[in-house]
Amino acid sequence: MKEKLVVLSGAGISAESGVKTFRDSDGLWEDHRVEDVASPEGFERNPQLVLNFYNQRRKQLLEVKPNRAHEILAELENDFDVTIITQNVDDLHERAGSTKVLHLHGELKKARPVDDDSEIISWEIDLNLGDCTDNGIQLRPHIVWFGEMVTEMENAVKIVEEADLLLIIGTSMNVYPAAGLIHNVSSNCEIFVIDPKLPAQFKANSNCFQTTATEGMELLKKQLLARRI
Repeated sequence: MKEKLVVLSGAGISAESGVKTFRDSDGLWEDHRVEDVASPEGFERNPQLVLNFYNQRRKQLLEVKPNRAHEILAELENDFDVTIITQNVDDLHERAGSTKVLHLHGELKKARPVDDDSEIISWEIDLNLGDCTDNGIQLRPHIVWFGEMVTEMENAVKIVEEADLLLIIGTSMNVYPAAGLIHNVSSNCEIFVIDPKLPAQFKANSNCFQTTATEGMELLKKQLLARRI
C-alpha cells in the first residue's frame, strides 16, 4: 500500500504562478478592505462590490497556470496516496493533475445560494445581482468569508489523522482553524515544511526547506523517492 501523504497548501504555492497573496503589506486586498469584500457584513452592505471583486479574481485565473510545485505534487501520486488540503480558492492543483483536493475556504469557480451552503454549483463566468437559483434565491461566491464556518474542517481533520507524511507548503499556518490541523497528526506521522520564511524551530530540521515552493518540491521529491529505493 502507498503511504498517505497529506499536503496543507497556502497562498505561497500559488504566488509563484502569479496569483496575488491574500493581503498586501498595507493590509488591503486588491485596494479593498478585507472586511468589505470578504465578510457577510460586506456582502450585505454592498453585494455588487463583492461580486465584482470575485469576478475579477475569477478572470485572473484565466491568466495564470500551475507552476512546477503544483506539477510535482501531482506527479507524487505515482508513488504516494496524496491528498491536498488547500486554503487556496484557485484551481491550480486540479489543473496540474492532482486528483484529491479539499478546499477549506471554498472555490472561485463555484457559487451557492445565499441561504444554503450545501447547494454548490459550478460557475466560471461573471456572477451578478439577479443571478439566482431556480427558486429565485440570489447566488453568491462559494467562498468562506471571515466569520463564517469552515464546513470542510471535519473532513480535513479525518484526512490529517490518517497521514503517514504531512507536508506544509506555502502557508504560515497562522490562520485558524486551518492552522490547528497540525495538532491532529498521529505520533508516527513525519512532518515536512517548505517556506522561504521558515520559522526558527524548523531551520535545523532536514525535513524542512527554507526555499520557494518550487525549489522545495524539487528537493523533497528527490528525498522522498530516494527513501523508496
